[in-house]
Order: sequence, then structure tokens, then C-alpha cells
Amino acid sequence: MPARPSRDSLPYRDCVGIAVFNQDGNVFIGRRKGNDDPEKSAQQGAPWQMPQGGIDKGEDPLRAALRELHEETNIGSVSLLAEAPEWIYYDLPDDMLGTALKGKYRGQRQRWFAFAFTGQEAEIDVLTPGGGKHKAEFDAWRWEKLTRVPALIVPFKKDAYDKVVEAFSDIPQRFTHA
Repeated sequence: MPARPSRDSLPYRDCVGIAVFNQDGNVFIGRRKGNDDPEKSAQQGAPWQMPQGGIDKGEDPLRAALRELHEETNIGSVSLLAEAPEWIYYDLPDDMLGTALKGKYRGQRQRWFAFAFTGQEAEIDVLTPGGGKHKAEFDAWRWEKLTRVPALIVPFKKDAYDKVVEAFSDIPQRFTHA
């Protein structure tokens, strides 16, 4: 069996994370599909998360967020509410180094964006996003209170999600006091 790479020898993968708020101030979460990917398989105990994905080389993070949101959820009807003030990092657990994230990264460096969902729920399609053009990453979805999301995700991402909650903590009040 090959030796696992050292954590310090691996870079972070640049990604975006997306918090989509509905008119009630709740946030979209999707339940990750399990498969042969160790990162996804590790999430079976706590498989909920907000949409996220890699930033392509030369791609603007906001464009990446809109692209990833559409590819994972079919959502296109959004308006930008906020951008987290700094990159948010998470590290993979030691036992996932060299296998998760194609074995190339120690974790992710994420740029988070918050959007208001301006469409109808019928637009949301996690099973066949893009009319089936994109591979489904979620098998279910729901709206949830932002403050509850860190307790629903895989434990190694909890600290990152706590920072997302902190960055966007004022957003749910914008909807309930409008």
C-alpha cells in the first residue's frame, strides 16, 4: 500500500461555497449522494451540506459560485446578498489524505457567497440538474435554519461551517424583518 502524502506537502483546493436563502430566511441544504468517493462516503453519517465546488483555473469566484450552484441544484434565479470577508479553510482528516479530493489536496480553501433565491421551488432539481446535463451530487434537499447547519454536516467541516454562519448571521433577519 502506498504511503499517504504528508499534509504539509499538499495544497488546498480553491473552491466556492454557496448559501442560498429563501424568503423565510432559511438556507438550502442538499443530502450528498454516497458513492465510491471517500469524501462522500465519509459523509454518510452526516451527509447534508450547502452547495460547493471547485474554481476552474482563471475563473472568477463569483462566476464559479453561480456555475456550481446551477450544476448541483439547477438554481439560476438568485441575487447576490453578501460575500464572506475572507477565505474559509477546512482540512481533511488524516485517514482521508491521499484519497479524498482525488488525493491531490489537504483540504479546501473556500470563498463563500450568500444569495437570495428569487425563483420558484419547481426550478430546484438536484436529481437531474441542467436537465441531466450535470451529474447529481445530492439525492434530496430542504430548507434549514442557517444556525442548525453546522450540526448536520460531516464533522471535519464543522469549524468551516461555523465561520460561514458567523459571516452570514445577519442575513436571515433581513428576510424576517422585511
